Amino acid sequence: MDSFAPPALAMVEKMRLAAAEDPAHAIAFQGAPGANSHRAVLEWDPAALPLPCFSFSDAIEAVKSGKAGCAMIPIENSQAGRVADIHFLLPESGLCIVGEHFLAIHHALMALPGAGPFTAAYSHPHALTQSRQYLRDRNMVPLSHADTAGAAAHVADLGDTGIAAIAPALAADLYGLSIVDENVEDSADNTTRFVVLAPEPLAPDLLDGCEAMTTFVFEVKNIPAALYKAIGGFATNGVNMTKLESYQRGASFSATMFYADIIGAPGDPAVDRALEELAFHCKGVTMFGSYPLARQRG
Repeated sequence: MDSFAPPALAMVEKMRLAAAEDPAHAIAFQGAPGANSHRAVLEWDPAALPLPCFSFSDAIEAVKSGKAGCAMIPIENSQAGRVADIHFLLPESGLCIVGEHFLAIHHALMALPGAGPFTAAYSHPHALTQSRQYLRDRNMVPLSHADTAGAAAHVADLGDTGIAAIAPALAADLYGLSIVDENVEDSADNTTRFVVLAPEPLAPDLLDGCEAMTTFVFEVKNIPAALYKAIGGFATNGVNMTKLESYQRGASFSATMFYADIIGAPGDPAVDRALEELAFHCKGVTMFGSYPLARQRG
């Protein structure tokens, strides 16, 4: 926790103490107070106690150690794609996905009052990617930081009038910065999908009456057409696979893992048949859980 910029430390400590009083209602997130993940927590559960963590690993560990009831983690963005490392962290975490939330992302350019002109801007790599054209048009160098609000706190601490930050407008209020420009993201429909991680999966009866999403990873056998055979059962059983991404495990490049989302949940005969066929053609399948669908796909 001591890696946050000094302007954020007092707020982080205050939020940590509040979460320690009622861990069951604490939701861990990665970033400094004012980050988009902080916003996502408050949208998901306005009564929650947000718990800032410096890294994704710290947020996951907060849940595993009982310091928080769950964690809210960004998993993909409509412009920048999947969030780095999350596909590796999820299988290792031992946690389950119990919900998803879509957050509209709007960035502001902020700096010390009266500062400018600017030669560079700090922000999270995803926010820099989402504002790439804006920065290029103004000849501003993108500088990477651990999170958006942390970048704002860092700029406040630097005291350099030639450096700005790209962060949610909330961060300007928290760190005494002035908003220079609003909505600096390159796409007006910029959206991030978050998942909620908890120690235990949702009970099946909690999904009664609602459309469900199920997330899992799998590793196919090293034989020709293995992927085709593994996922063919979803097509033949009419199960909609809304996401399929590959990533390498280890440095050998011989073990390809696949991350998948499907519409439906175990207990549905069609889903059960598809998962049974998947398992037959795979070295292993790890289920992350089923949870209510927050937004229609397609």
